[in-house]
Amino acid sequence: MDYLVLTKTSSFILGPISSILGVIMDMLFRFTSTFGILNIGLCIILFTIAVKLILLPFTISQQKSSKLMAIMQPELQAIQNKYKNKKDNDSMMKMNVETRAVYEKYGYSMTGGCLQLIIQLPILFALYRVIYNIPAYVVSVKEYFMNVVYAITNVADANALTEGAGAALLQFATDHGVNLSGVSAIGDLTGVTGEALGNKMVDILYKLNPSQWADLSTAFPEAASVITENAAAIEKMNSFLGINLATNPWQGFMPNPAWIIPILAGLSQWYSAKLMTANQSASQQDENNTSAQMMKQMNITMPLISLFFCFTFPAAIGIYWVASSVLQIVQQLLINQYLNKIDLDEMIKKNIEKANKKREKKGLPPQRINQNASASLKNIQAAAEREEQIIAEKKEKTSEQIKESTDYYNKNAKPGSLAAKANMVARYNEKQNNK
Repeated sequence: MDYLVLTKTSSFILGPISSILGVIMDMLFRFTSTFGILNIGLCIILFTIAVKLILLPFTISQQKSSKLMAIMQPELQAIQNKYKNKKDNDSMMKMNVETRAVYEKYGYSMTGGCLQLIIQLPILFALYRVIYNIPAYVVSVKEYFMNVVYAITNVADANALTEGAGAALLQFATDHGVNLSGVSAIGDLTGVTGEALGNKMVDILYKLNPSQWADLSTAFPEAASVITENAAAIEKMNSFLGINLATNPWQGFMPNPAWIIPILAGLSQWYSAKLMTANQSASQQDENNTSAQMMKQMNITMPLISLFFCFTFPAAIGIYWVASSVLQIVQQLLINQYLNKIDLDEMIKKNIEKANKKREKKGLPPQRINQNASASLKNIQAAAEREEQIIAEKKEKTSEQIKESTDYYNKNAKPGSLAAKANMVARYNEKQNNK
């Protein structure tokens, strides 16, 4: 598919979601403003809590599916082992039928986990767009930047902005090495007018650090007072624990206070991932399990990726990442306690009842509810133990036969000696004659 089509499709899907999240963020900003607190960092934390609460039902549902999969895993593993070396079409079909039967027995939906992920992903991607470029979605914050735009272009309304009105600001950004990378092409003002041009100029202004704001008032002396006044408010909004949220923590190899954000992001995500695997079964954590190995690698690589991104993205992204991981840890601890108290058979019963409603709509017969489905795990473990015991007994019997045979042929002679070998031949002939 063409890249342009993908970009337009992404904007079409994420745009409305980003706008809704922007409204929530704006409401939080206005709420804190009533207490005299104008701080984007605090709003991001409150925003993260709000989003976590919105996604909580999906998270609990996903965790229930994971717990159920942990119970089903031994049965699924047994089916895979049964058809391990059978690649013919008939065997593959039988394996699929038996696998589907296990899913149906537990009322597990094979598409349920994917559906939850499909619902959550657009929200998460849209959320990053909002955090990455807050003034574009939070009207209350955007007003401060628009005051500067009006002052340096000498217009009173965004609709009065003509093509070329932002050229001086773009040149300033280029001369002062302002990073104009972002979700969209921030530095391209060709053919842009009106409100769209005002938005792009706000995007450029959002990239400025405190020293560059001071340079801006020098570059536009006629607007210096407006720039200074709004820059002070913007710096106050963007400052969180002495860290400017609009700038990247990585400013070279010299450490700075902003480094604590990516470090906390990596550590908190590592611990959050560790908690999420706490309810997995032994088979899911088995060293020989491919899925377990992939999960273990992801639990290592994802925190490292978080560390890298939070160093290179604006600190606002890192604040969200840390807040999200910390909240995820608290949420996961509570969910783990909740899941440990759930009656497994009752959960399976509800799953099957839900599945039967769907089957009824399709005109299919209902599935029988297994009142003690969790007992299957014990049955499989018992069967595995019996099989291991039979193999051990066979090995022991074979070992005894070998020992008896060796003792018989080495009788009254040193093992390995010429006499022992002669005895071996003699006794072998004796056995043959007796037969």
